[in-house]
Amino acid sequence: MTEKLSLAAMLRPKELSPRQQKERRSFLLSVLAGTGVIGLALLGYVPLVKGWVKRLRPPGALDEREFLASCIKCGQCVQVCPVSAIELADAEDGFGNGVPYIDARRQACDFSCDAVQCVLACPTGALSHQLDKKEQARMGLARLTRPDACLARQGKGFKGVARGPAFPGLHRYVKVDRWTPIPVASHPYDLTLCDLCVRECPIKDAISLEPLESDPLGASRTPVVHEACVGCGMCEMICPVAEPCIEVEERLTWAAAQGRA
Repeated sequence: MTEKLSLAAMLRPKELSPRQQKERRSFLLSVLAGTGVIGLALLGYVPLVKGWVKRLRPPGALDEREFLASCIKCGQCVQVCPVSAIELADAEDGFGNGVPYIDARRQACDFSCDAVQCVLACPTGALSHQLDKKEQARMGLARLTRPDACLARQGKGFKGVARGPAFPGLHRYVKVDRWTPIPVASHPYDLTLCDLCVRECPIKDAISLEPLESDPLGASRTPVVHEACVGCGMCEMICPVAEPCIEVEERLTWAAAQGRA
């Protein structure tokens, strides 16, 4: 059995056996490596090595650089979100550690909340109150990323609960209770043609189902995102396919999206 080295013994390398000296070197290297990783994470360099961690920010977020500089990580937006969509990033975000973001697939923003509580709760303006500016309010833009897997494009319906009975996500179903979010898992569907992304979108005229250009008279339809989309992520959350067919691209503006077309 290897003798356990005390810290005092490790500080006296000349008194150690060759095996113990080897263990001492391994220990010191691990400490040095761990300290380096922590230091880099705190400085924000780890995400740069991995590729900057992109996050979907809450409504009204300033441009990313300004947002990171303005946010004081108080968590007020987290506390007031009626559907608990906002969470705080961990150390892997580097400079963004402790900054609020939304994982739309886990829980979409309920952009139908009348006052946009997270914006009102922000004490620094990192979430801007200038919501009269269309692009200022936009979190991102939904995009059909896996068209071949889309049920509507295949002319298929959907029956059951979106995302399965164990999914904990919440949604405020207007026809059930306009003011109280309920579990998605408690609201079953029986649809001849899947239109969940359109049906549950909280923003008027943000998305629609349109005939396929290749088969305009057929039963199949394709989701089409319009300028009204704010990137709330409801379509991404509610999509019943295992990997969502439609996803929100963070920070994407309408003008930039049209430039890609």
